[in-house]
Amino acid sequence: MSKISKFFKGGSSAASKGRRGPSPQEALARLRETEELLSKKQEYLETRIERELAIARQNGTKNKRAALQALKRKKRYEKQLTQIDGTLSTIEFQREALENSHTNTEVLKNMGYAAQAMKKVHENMDLNKIDDLMQDITEQQDIAQEISDAISNRAGFGDEFDEDELMAELEELEQEELNKAMRDVRLPSVPSTSLPSRPSKLHACHFLFNSLIKDAGTSTRRRAEDEDEMKKLAAWAS
Repeated sequence: MSKISKFFKGGSSAASKGRRGPSPQEALARLRETEELLSKKQEYLETRIERELAIARQNGTKNKRAALQALKRKKRYEKQLTQIDGTLSTIEFQREALENSHTNTEVLKNMGYAAQAMKKVHENMDLNKIDDLMQDITEQQDIAQEISDAISNRAGFGDEFDEDELMAELEELEQEELNKAMRDVRLPSVPSTSLPSRPSKLHACHFLFNSLIKDAGTSTRRRAEDEDEMKKLAAWAS
């Protein structure tokens, strides 16, 4: 039989006899009180050891008997101090084990509460209904995706026309416009008579005079400017 089985068996027999054991909190409090008591006893023994050592030093040459008695008492105090150190280590180990056991008990208790809560939550849940619900959700998501795809796609108006034919027709129209523009361009005619190598002043005046007469009807300001130009040319030709 394991130690745990013996522990629980002993606990059940104690309960059957009507004896109630201490709670973990009470036991931990007792252990801490014991640790505090032993710590104070340690301080007391350390003080007595220092005192007996001082007595032995004082009587080492004067009174050997007193010095030896002091050393004997020091040895006893040191032995007690060593025992207290071992007891404190045992109590500390027991306290830590009890604290861990209490913590594990609380953890298991809380886990049991959580398990009961989850069981209560799942009582009204039917797995078959959940499967059906998930299938319905998946179907509705698929339908919604199809609707979104149909709305986002480009409308098919005019898709029956061939893009290549339209591009060929457009190129023909552009070529026609280009040919029309080329026909409207008029090149200047070549003069039939040869130009003089060095025009005279009188010929230049006559050419400018005819040009100014053609533009005489544009505006009053331009007419005045033309008159000024005529006067300048007359003065220059004379």
